This record gives sequence, C-alpha cells and structure tokens, in this order.
Amino acid sequence: MRKGFDGLYGLVTSELKRRVVNGSVFVFINRKRTHIKLLHWEDGGLVIYHKRLEQGRFEIPKLGANKNQLSWPELVMLIEGIKILSVKRKPRFQLQDE
Repeated sequence: MRKGFDGLYGLVTSELKRRVVNGSVFVFINRKRTHIKLLHWEDGGLVIYHKRLEQGRFEIPKLGANKNQLSWPELVMLIEGIKILSVKRKPRFQLQDE
C-alpha cells in the first residue's frame, strides 16, 4: 500500500490494460485486507481515497469468471463492511445495451 498516484496509475495501465481517465474507480486492497485505496479520475486530476480499518477486514467479493467489476452499491457495501453475498437486490429498470 505504498504506491501513490503514479504507481497506481502505472498498475492500471500496464497490468490491467485499462485507461484511468475513463471515469472508472480502481480498487486496491492490501494482503491483510485492512487497507483499501480507490483510484479515480475527476475533472483536472487523479484522486486517491484511502481507508484503514482499526478493527476487522474488508470482505473481498467473489466476482465470477465473466465479471471483473463492482457496481457502485457493491463498492459502497465493500467499504462499509457489508457482506455482498448475503444481500439481495430488488429488480430495477435498466437501459438495454445497444
């Protein structure tokens, strides 16, 4: 968890082959699962959000073979310590992908 802006930016571009400036939030969790960093591009520059737990650990969700992304509510639940597998989502309207 020593990496800053440039180090995390480099991981995203070289390892994940993704663009940081597309509005996505990239999540980094340490081995002990006590620290989390979120890398996000906002207008004008990069932002890092860093949270350290004084007690407990972050629960890393199992995403499955075809899913490598969290929705915004899933990300909030991860940060707040809510176990995602035990939550049932009610159906909501979604636009169809074209």
